Amino acid sequence: MKHLVTLSVTGMLFLGACSAQNTEPREPADHKESAQSESAEITGGEKPSAFDQSISDPQIAAGEEVYERSCAGCHDSGTGGAPKPGTREDWKDRFGLGLEVLTQKSIDGFEGKQGAMPPRGGNAELSDTEVANAVRYMLARSK
Repeated sequence: MKHLVTLSVTGMLFLGACSAQNTEPREPADHKESAQSESAEITGGEKPSAFDQSISDPQIAAGEEVYERSCAGCHDSGTGGAPKPGTREDWKDRFGLGLEVLTQKSIDGFEGKQGAMPPRGGNAELSDTEVANAVRYMLARSK
């Protein structure tokens, strides 16, 4: 347990150092676009899932930019157990969680079996929409 806490703290510090600060203003808390409302449009029912979206989709294209400036530092190398986009094996258990859950975990942060992720990947300036788009991008690359 002590090792997990040390790993988590180290990972959070690394993520914070890797994250570039966003110069765009963050959405106010009372006007946040919820991950649930966005993901409801692309998960469930007959609608396409995030896993079926094309890399050329505008949300995914926007997510690539967020990924490059705030997520790649850990996800490209797998630091702290971060799943690598494009490595289906890293994502196979996560696909079943769905876009909504993955986005919410990325916004709130979490500790998992293989590592930890700080809220918003250590970049508090990211909006819910930016986080959701980065998750979409990583899922689309990993399908």
